[in-house]
Amino acid sequence: MFVETPTNPLLRVLDLEPIAALCKTEGLALLVDSTFATPLNYRPLEHGADVVIHSATKYLNGHDDVLAGAVVGSESVIEEVRKLLHVWGQALDPMAAWLIDRGMKTLGVRVARQNQTALAVAEWCATQPQFAAVHHPGLASHPDHDVAGRILDGLGGMVAVELKGGARAAERFLRALTIAAHAPSLGGVETLVSEPRLTSHAMLTPDARARAGIPDGFLRFSIGLEDADDLIADFAQALAQL
Repeated sequence: MFVETPTNPLLRVLDLEPIAALCKTEGLALLVDSTFATPLNYRPLEHGADVVIHSATKYLNGHDDVLAGAVVGSESVIEEVRKLLHVWGQALDPMAAWLIDRGMKTLGVRVARQNQTALAVAEWCATQPQFAAVHHPGLASHPDHDVAGRILDGLGGMVAVELKGGARAAERFLRALTIAAHAPSLGGVETLVSEPRLTSHAMLTPDARARAGIPDGFLRFSIGLEDADDLIADFAQALAQL
């Protein structure tokens, strides 16, 4: 069974332990994409997962200059992965490996800052009438707020909002940003804002996206290391131009 927690882009938080128990009963392996959480905020292997994957491109590297992935598991699992890599010929180049090693040295301070700033941004967004909804597990309105508070060591650097006015309002908002950048990646030192309708969920019809809880006007914020007040001011001036 393959799951992601927190999920992209709604930031739903899964309690893995009952899922892991079900997988064990049914003889299934549990694979978890923990990219959004990072090992600082959540460690799925401690909650019953068999394999954990990370897009090392994102938080682990943290500087938007590497494409890489990581697989974490028991020695026997990693040995099987290593065999496949030998057959397929996949290998990370030395420079990319060095860049990730560099990025990992600051992972703790980066994630702590992003956790803090994202919550401040989410709380501010929740007060703005231009947003129909704000998604962040630190908000009491989030459906998994209690679960997140119980199992996560940090609530993450991602925020999602639903902008009233749909795609046209989203486009105007994105054009007005002066600090945050309109780009589809995440987890780096710069704050990025993306539209899932044009990126991760572009293959779905508008109706299918709406049924999945991702209507037009849905924006995903990856909070960087900028000052929280500066980001909030940037978002406020962009809202003022709608």
